[in-house]
Amino acid sequence: MTRPDLLLMLPLLLPLYGAVLCLLAWQRVKAQAVVAGLVQAGWLASAGVLFYQVYQRGILSTDIGNWPAPLGITLVADQFAALILLSATVVGMAVYMFSLLGLDYSRKRFGYYPLLLLLQMGVSGVCLTGDMFNLYVWFEVLLICCFALLALGGTRAQLEGTLKYVTINFVASGLLLTGIGVMYSLYGSLNLAALAQLVRHPDNQNLPLLSMTSIFFLTGFGIKSAIFPLFFWLPASYHTPPIAISAFVAGLISKIGIYTLIRLFTLIFISDLGFMLPLLLVLSGLTMVVGVIGAAAQKDFRKILSFHIISQIGYMLMGLAIYTPLALAGSIYFIIHNILVKTNLFLVSGVVAQRHHTFSLKKLGGLYLKQPLLSLLFLLSALALAGVPPLSGFWGKFMLAKGGFEAGNYTIVAVSLCVSLVTLFSMTKIWNEVFWKKKDKPAPSPPDVIRAGNVSDKLLYVPVVFLLLFILLISLYAQPVIVVAQQAADQLLNTSFYINTVLHK
Repeated sequence: MTRPDLLLMLPLLLPLYGAVLCLLAWQRVKAQAVVAGLVQAGWLASAGVLFYQVYQRGILSTDIGNWPAPLGITLVADQFAALILLSATVVGMAVYMFSLLGLDYSRKRFGYYPLLLLLQMGVSGVCLTGDMFNLYVWFEVLLICCFALLALGGTRAQLEGTLKYVTINFVASGLLLTGIGVMYSLYGSLNLAALAQLVRHPDNQNLPLLSMTSIFFLTGFGIKSAIFPLFFWLPASYHTPPIAISAFVAGLISKIGIYTLIRLFTLIFISDLGFMLPLLLVLSGLTMVVGVIGAAAQKDFRKILSFHIISQIGYMLMGLAIYTPLALAGSIYFIIHNILVKTNLFLVSGVVAQRHHTFSLKKLGGLYLKQPLLSLLFLLSALALAGVPPLSGFWGKFMLAKGGFEAGNYTIVAVSLCVSLVTLFSMTKIWNEVFWKKKDKPAPSPPDVIRAGNVSDKLLYVPVVFLLLFILLISLYAQPVIVVAQQAADQLLNTSFYINTVLHK
């Protein structure tokens, strides 16, 4: 196996082999934790090396079993895929560290670690796959693991949220499978590079049907991404499981849906952009507004963060809707920023719940004096989410706003700036209620929050600090990340290199 083959396979094989080893050690939770920790380190290292090689050498691809594309299964990594995968491994390591003390023993005993590793394998598969059917398969692997993790523990709230999650995602999967069947009947191939070549052929007779098929994919992945009006399942599901589960799912999974939309609508569904881009522009604005209004109305730490996932998805969709190199680079940067920041804010809420045994804003207060370090960690992450300069959210929103102005899309830029102000209001509400105000009386512990001693509380700061270092890195040294995001956007819009690499031309 050549070096590029190994680089592309490792992010898939490491979580897979780790999950198998964890299953073999089913009754030995400590052994599972050791295996999962080694896999997290290896997954992070392999993604880092893959990103470096893609940055140095360009797009990498390999054909599984030496079956040449478009006949066989292809793995591909461009800068966009490598960036998202690297971000996923960083938050995976942080969530693993949090789970060591922040997740109760019973959930670990019933399969938390193998499910987490299989979920991470699914994320790697979505990022690296080079054909449409395997994209669907990896998404199903990812979602099945999400179903199991969201229900792990079997509380009433978890089962209710998981049922909603399962039902709506079954609908999304059916739409995607229908779209894949139509694509194969039209073009006789599901390889992404081959399809990209076929749809650009001057004798393509299927352009009207291609536009219709794109609606299946927009709706299916729109559900999985929680864009307007298909978002209602997300705030009902993501606040129910423990933080060691919800932080990874909420911080990453919906962004994987947006990653797929950007991939498909820059590579394949380019025939009717005159209709699709205005539609995406409207959907992005509505997603921002509805999400941030929902967040402003909430009085629960996790529910506020869950609704903000929706509003932030609108920003990511905005760059695709504007469809310029700068706007797409802004979306890519913003996705990386949001994966890190949103996961960190969920982890902060978990640390708060460990000490105070509730997520209700009314029952919290006074943490500024009792836990000043945690207060600082929250404040920096919250300001980054709101887009306060010079933190990472500002640079992503600045690139999107500048791209919108250059393209003449002034309305969506105005909407995005107003939503940023309301986001700052929501973060200020959490700050005032949880950290600043005086706490009246201690709150009872809900059943899904385990009690931890002071040592555990201190150790739970480690993953939060770990993620904050990456947030500050892409904030204070934003220029190199922006350059990489711009290069990734150029690769998305100039598809010839992707096509030639995969099809060996």
